Amino acid sequence: MSEETNKKEHGGKHLEKLTIKELREIAAEIPHERAIIDMKKEELVAFIKEARGIKDETPAKKKKHIVTIKMTKPELKTRIRELKILKGQALESNDNKKVVVLRHQISQLKKKSRHIAAA
Repeated sequence: MSEETNKKEHGGKHLEKLTIKELREIAAEIPHERAIIDMKKEELVAFIKEARGIKDETPAKKKKHIVTIKMTKPELKTRIRELKILKGQALESNDNKKVVVLRHQISQLKKKSRHIAAA
């Protein structure tokens, strides 16, 4: 319920999605001991939640770190050749979606090979 009232008061936005200026305006209404201007965004959100008694049910989502597999330049080149063959087959069978996906994969691998060559 507190989340719903929070959304209504601030145009349907969660506290995490508000700007620092908006958070400072909200925090200015709450009696405080520490200077609001010195607080960072995370501190302001925590301060407002604590003052309003809002419990953190779902923490802010963090991006997952994608593990990339290191490939050598010759391995990349062979993979590009394989994908080009598959792309040619997809063109013959008029599978446009597959062609687009393969073209994107080839492009990404070419960028990686250029990056490896430059290093």
